[in-house]
Amino acid sequence: MSRQQAVQGVVLTGYTSSSAALPQPPASAQQHGAPAASRRTGHYNVQRSRPGEKPPYQRCSSQDSLDELALDDYWKEVAIIQHSGDAESQEEVQLKVADEGEQEEAWLTEAGLATLFDESASDGEDSMVLLSTLTRTQAAAVEKRVETLKQTLRKRNKPYSVPDVRDIFKPPPSLDTKDDESESSRGSEHTKKEAISSAEHSAVGNGAEPAGGGAETETDINLEVSFSEQALSYKEGSKVTQPVNEADDKLPDFKVVRDKTGMTKVGDLSAADMKKVRRLVLIEMTALFDTTGIDLKTHKPLKIKVKESGLFGVPLSTVLEQDQKKIPGSRVPLIMQRLISHIEEEGLHTEGLLRVPGASTRVKAVCQELELKFYDGLFPWETLKQHDAASLLKLFIRELPHPLLTVEYFSAFVSVLKFPTKKQQLQALNLLVLLLPESSRDTLKALLEFLQRVIDHKEQNKMTLNNVAVVMAPNIFMFKGFRSKISEQQEFAMATGMANIVRLLIRYQNLLWTIPKFVMIQVRKQNTENQRKMNRDRAVKKLLKKMAYDREKNNDKTEKSTEAEGGFIRVQAPQFSKVSMAVQLTEELQASDILTRFLSQDSSVSVKREDLCLYEIGGNIKERCLDEETNMKALLELNPAAEWVIKSAQR
Repeated sequence: MSRQQAVQGVVLTGYTSSSAALPQPPASAQQHGAPAASRRTGHYNVQRSRPGEKPPYQRCSSQDSLDELALDDYWKEVAIIQHSGDAESQEEVQLKVADEGEQEEAWLTEAGLATLFDESASDGEDSMVLLSTLTRTQAAAVEKRVETLKQTLRKRNKPYSVPDVRDIFKPPPSLDTKDDESESSRGSEHTKKEAISSAEHSAVGNGAEPAGGGAETETDINLEVSFSEQALSYKEGSKVTQPVNEADDKLPDFKVVRDKTGMTKVGDLSAADMKKVRRLVLIEMTALFDTTGIDLKTHKPLKIKVKESGLFGVPLSTVLEQDQKKIPGSRVPLIMQRLISHIEEEGLHTEGLLRVPGASTRVKAVCQELELKFYDGLFPWETLKQHDAASLLKLFIRELPHPLLTVEYFSAFVSVLKFPTKKQQLQALNLLVLLLPESSRDTLKALLEFLQRVIDHKEQNKMTLNNVAVVMAPNIFMFKGFRSKISEQQEFAMATGMANIVRLLIRYQNLLWTIPKFVMIQVRKQNTENQRKMNRDRAVKKLLKKMAYDREKNNDKTEKSTEAEGGFIRVQAPQFSKVSMAVQLTEELQASDILTRFLSQDSSVSVKREDLCLYEIGGNIKERCLDEETNMKALLELNPAAEWVIKSAQR
């Protein structure tokens, strides 16, 4: 298979097989005035028009859906991109197609399970703990990759240490013998198999409740049960729902079922716990695709020559390194932040914002001037026109050497619309957003928040959710060389799909940065097990050295326990003059109540309320910034060993 064919295979997963029946573009499309490279507009006019009707080209009203009128804007945007010839000197992204077996090895390594094929891997203990927390569907996803890898090695006549899946997923041993075997043969093949087998057994605890039970409605997003477990409840043979072109105001209002122990968003957790989250999310995402029968191939980008400095056409990591020298802690490119600020300062009411392009020669000149003057603070922002600023923002996104949604997960994003229901599509997007590298995720979040603010002014700027999604889709999805890697028919088939995906990302962005509770429960179980192992394996001499400290700590714990039994918790605030305070527990006490009380008692605090957070630290979590609606009594029951600390939010 050639590389070109392989890449075509990737993007073909993005939509339905109906692309083969697409008609040829009508003559009206060629008369529409689009450049030769973009004379593809007419395809969707034909699809949506009846025989004998003239495809309408006038602009759609504010509530029109993703129809032929909106797709007209899509192809116009493609033509603008093609005509601008962005980053002409930049190399095209080339995708590496993994050899047979390599993809499984890469997946197991990324999931933190390298010990299943490489006994010398360094994270053996963590792997065994991770495996013990998996649900049925997650365990099945691991089993599938292990079995495929084993079969591949057998075909190559290579020696392998991959355990047989019949042994890996055998029923767990009795409780009496489990600890003895773990003690005597930790790290051995037997222990490896035993730990994996408990994954399937633990499904009862992690995903046994049937999805959709109780008072849950079609628009409720259940975060307590694994998405892949929920997918089992859908009828077999359910057909893919074609993207429904609902008007913007007809899209369902999905909502997350509130959790008394608090919602957890990206940025709320420590780096150590986020590492666990990412591994679990990768396994869950794969299990969700497996359960619904959607084939998923991941690819790696080959190394290409990239600019090592500058603003446009530079890797996100490089831009952020430059930015952090100016403003430590920067998480979103400063040039992007400044362009967004300028557009908002000048007013989001400008008609056709994002859709109407700036003058190409002027935009190129401004781009060159920004490269020279931006970091020195010498660029004359007052001279920058609104449409030029919007064009520069789109230019920054599409000139990234690797796409914002990454090469690795590009095909997964494009395949989201293959899921049977919109709820499952959102669940898949939720997992994919959590899988993005931190720089891509933060940049995407800032972009989507800006796009929503543009839509909030649709009465003035005439840019509805539909309009914005259609215009932004080519800029988000079409990385350098993308159009040369696919056929014209594939591009037609993908156009509506990509616009619909951007539409979902914008419309439901508040849901997509939430870490599901079932993942958090698995993280807590891993931390509990790791702590147990640490305590058990601690050397006697270390225990002796710490006896005095432990006695002191036990006294503290006794005091803490006494307070809890008396209906109080101790809240620390070491950053501020009021070091700690006792707070009485009630059935309704929330994290916001504690912050309010703290601010009322310490007038010296100069930090804004929105910049303060109550943290859950220790016990079965490393560190977690609490949602203000967190019920403290419910959380204390979930993590009785935690400490509570007020400090500045570190998002």
